[in-house]
Amino acid sequence: MNIGFIGTGVMGSRIVKRLLASGYKVTVYNRSPEKVEPLMREGAFRAENIATISSQSDVICTCLSMPQDVEEVYCGSGGVLEHTNPNTVCIDFTTVGVDTSKYVAIKANEKGVDYLDAPVSGGPEGAEQGTLTIMVGGKETSFDQVLSILDVLGQTIKYLGPTGSGSVAKLINQYLVAVHSIAASEAMVTGTALGLNPEQLFEILQVSYGDSKMLRRHMGDYVLDRQFEPGGAVKYVHKDIMLANPLFEQAGLHEFSGRFAERAFQEAVDQGFEDLDMSAVIRPLEKDCDVVVQKRTVREGK
Repeated sequence: MNIGFIGTGVMGSRIVKRLLASGYKVTVYNRSPEKVEPLMREGAFRAENIATISSQSDVICTCLSMPQDVEEVYCGSGGVLEHTNPNTVCIDFTTVGVDTSKYVAIKANEKGVDYLDAPVSGGPEGAEQGTLTIMVGGKETSFDQVLSILDVLGQTIKYLGPTGSGSVAKLINQYLVAVHSIAASEAMVTGTALGLNPEQLFEILQVSYGDSKMLRRHMGDYVLDRQFEPGGAVKYVHKDIMLANPLFEQAGLHEFSGRFAERAFQEAVDQGFEDLDMSAVIRPLEKDCDVVVQKRTVREGK
């Protein structure tokens, strides 16, 4: 089975490495050619363009940044659907809106190509370890056809229903990521502003009902050490919560916490933190309260 992989950034490159280590033949393409060179040293083949990789692959995987990237790569001039062969299965790991997934699936079906929306959760470490959660929408027969590939990449793999189902599940997850990130940030900023030792507060919250995975991630790995090199950037969570909120409106909710989370992530983007780790959403709150949440032995900017 020949696998073509388009988009070898932080997540895509790690997914490709897992596939190569499992013995799959993988051809890669990225708009920035230098990003595929490390993968070539591990056995990947490089395609010069999307047309080449599309025409030579049995399965095409994409892991891109934004919904518009997905539409362009699949449906644009010179894109995947213009050059791929009938009966090819396309797997998109990108987090996009439901409308994007449905639009690309319709265009793919017109070409006799199957398209699965299969966004993932678990971050770079999950991609490296093969422990991703993979949420899949599309034709179940196509899902069954590529399940052996997904098994290499994920620990929890769920077929959820027709096209768009995977995207709905992932956006709900990202909704919680955004909301929990803001709640954890507010709590830590408030405690610090009222004189608590941030390290002690973090220790207490971890063993109390207020604990959350985002609290542990953000404070334990990033904020207290003032290290904001991105695992997942502010701008991507901002994009995700903007895509998720309309789903909650569609469900019938009128007031919900995602609206505030969207504004908070927008503020972080506006203040220039868009390329920092998502935990940097705390920084505008710190400015508001004139505090810095950090270890007592760590100074801002060190």
